[in-house]
Amino acid sequence: MEMREQVLFRLHFCYRRPMTKKDFPLYAAHPWHGVPHETETQGIFNAYIEIVPTDTVKYELDKASGHLRLDRPQRFSSLCPTLYGFIPQTYCGRRVAERCEERSGDRNMEGDGDPLDICVLTEKTVAHGGIFIRARPIGGLRMIDGNQADDKIIAVLDADVVYGHLKDVSEVPPGLVERLRHYFLSYKQLPGNPSQQVRIAEVYDRTEALETIARSVDDYRSLG
Repeated sequence: MEMREQVLFRLHFCYRRPMTKKDFPLYAAHPWHGVPHETETQGIFNAYIEIVPTDTVKYELDKASGHLRLDRPQRFSSLCPTLYGFIPQTYCGRRVAERCEERSGDRNMEGDGDPLDICVLTEKTVAHGGIFIRARPIGGLRMIDGNQADDKIIAVLDADVVYGHLKDVSEVPPGLVERLRHYFLSYKQLPGNPSQQVRIAEVYDRTEALETIARSVDDYRSLG
């Protein structure tokens, strides 16, 4: 730690003084807004992980603070079968919704107003979320929640020994894709309540995944 940072650290935590703009080096980048969507390697994207397969509660990003917050307990015994999070500096807005209409035939769609979700396949056990990883998209699920486009990009962890060689979702074991489908079709449901209108219109390939990401980046840029 540099001397200036040591001094600021001690001032903040010993004297509990308010932070100012001069203290910027102490702040972590906002996971959604402060990190680019793509890495220096073409086709490899940054992914912020909110949930890992062992989590029995659902975490999600608090958009205002940039911290993870507990959203709710997982409502059924099924857990998310992959790492799950989002691609920074993306947004599901008008352009993502238009693509959903084109591919599904639905009308009057809108984006869900969140960053683009991503599921990342890896053989490794990751202990917790709140981290960034490098991921290579290979496909996606076109999920529709009511009248909202809620796409889930499927990717592999960069350089993963088991999944890292996969180029397209068609190469993923069918049972794993089906587990993802089942999780997303059921994770919002409450026992005893009527089912929400959630469906997966298609499982799409790598080319379509990159198109969806590009549209979500355009939607994000339109926010500014």
